[in-house]
Amino acid sequence: MSRARTGILFAVMALAVVVFGGVPLLKGALYLGKHEGDAMHLSDLVLRMAEGQLPHLDFMTPIGFLAIYPIALFVKAGIGLGHAIFYAQILVALVLFLPAFFVARTRLTGIWPYAYGVFVMLLCLALVHGEAQSAISISMHYNRWAWAVAYVIVPLALLEPLGQRRPWLDGALIGLGLAVMVLMKITYFVALAPGILVALLARRNGRAMFAALVAGLAVALAMTARAGVGFWAAYLGDLLTVAGSTERQAPGESFAGVVALPLYMGGSLALIATVIFLRQAGRMVEGMALLFLMPGFFYIAYQNFGNDPQWLYLLALLVFVLRPDDSVYNGFGWNMRSTLTYIGALALAFGMPSALNLAFSPFRHLASDTANTTPLLTRLPVHADLRTQIERLYTANLKRPYDGPGDPYAAYREKAKRPEPVVLNGEVLPDCQIEGGMAAWFEMVTTDLEKAGYGGSRLIGTDLYSAYWMFGNFESVKGAAPWYYGGLPGVENADYIVVPLCPMELGLRAQMLKALNEGGWALREVRRTDLYILVEASKP
Repeated sequence: MSRARTGILFAVMALAVVVFGGVPLLKGALYLGKHEGDAMHLSDLVLRMAEGQLPHLDFMTPIGFLAIYPIALFVKAGIGLGHAIFYAQILVALVLFLPAFFVARTRLTGIWPYAYGVFVMLLCLALVHGEAQSAISISMHYNRWAWAVAYVIVPLALLEPLGQRRPWLDGALIGLGLAVMVLMKITYFVALAPGILVALLARRNGRAMFAALVAGLAVALAMTARAGVGFWAAYLGDLLTVAGSTERQAPGESFAGVVALPLYMGGSLALIATVIFLRQAGRMVEGMALLFLMPGFFYIAYQNFGNDPQWLYLLALLVFVLRPDDSVYNGFGWNMRSTLTYIGALALAFGMPSALNLAFSPFRHLASDTANTTPLLTRLPVHADLRTQIERLYTANLKRPYDGPGDPYAAYREKAKRPEPVVLNGEVLPDCQIEGGMAAWFEMVTTDLEKAGYGGSRLIGTDLYSAYWMFGNFESVKGAAPWYYGGLPGVENADYIVVPLCPMELGLRAQMLKALNEGGWALREVRRTDLYILVEASKP
């Protein structure tokens, strides 16, 4: 790439950071349109970390250190959560700016360096995780960040450099990227590392592999020095807990569905066809590496909520860059350049809804109506710049079965195959669930507990969240799970357990009470209201 085109590329990428990162700041706050529960979870994680707690050691989460730290860094400096999220996204974009610029300059030609550079910055800075639903959400921000890292290291491994070889730099960037995935969301490391390793081995790029190993180990040693050897065992323990969870193991379609359902089959066939035709075009290494990356692409989509195949634009990029010249035909007489062009166009089309949703999100946020909004964390004024629609936090609906004794559908209860009733100290708890009203719940319960003299205590709830400490005069619980996945994390450090009579997640209340019962914990009731039962747990 000439010096002039290099300068234009740098300017285009910098402009993308300024526009996609700067436009949200003009609004003065982060206004959510959906996934307030995920934002509550993220807030809990970030505020704990800003206080000096470490993930896995001080609280349970399958999300890695680097998924939380960039935001916590700014919160610790006294910045509100909304702006801390904006600044963290810009920071991630700036960290990946030069590696992405290097990939664009050394691996890509034509329009692709510019399209690639802008899209990697967009993955860092968007205000929605993908899909085609337009409402603003910070949910799963770490998935976008991890994809941005993948968009850097996969081309480095698969594509031959256009000019001078730099195996030490290539390998160092690949190793750093893989290490970041481990510390951000390990799913990406597990899914993509085999294909990357195959590409490096096939090219006999031993220096790059050695550099990647050294860079990765350097990050591991730095993290160990920061958090101690026990950090890794605790991280593994959290991952195993989630892997064994019946509620959160795969929050979407089945693995087969992510590959073969009508919504995803077009992209899957495009990926399979790319592997076949690349090899027929003489791109043996690249085709084989994509073959090993294929299950990883599918697994990432399967494991992430929404099952969004963010690999489609990476596939399109690789297809267009790897097309041979017009002289290459396969055994059927098909021109391989034209064939791969069609496949690349299909991949672009299949990925268009998600990509456009990402690109438009900062501008939709700027245009959003803010008149009827309230802070997500209503009791923490410093974080009033993280906001959502009032009705989404305070509208509470009661959901219960309509086939209980005396109900019109009672005769059909056996056919409905309802789960066993939930029992606390011999009492059958109500079979009901609250939908919505998240802020209302925490405000009412924390106010009531403070008036009853329980202020300053450490509370865990038998529900999806235990965010009481962010809404009242309570302390966070060491070892607890801001988002419950299973087991009894932190229960030994809690003063009391809040058992909602109608929780937000019936299955989680049943799961946690069952775990307490099987663990031999004695639960002494100390307070009861129309909303909850407060119990004190004694160790077995």
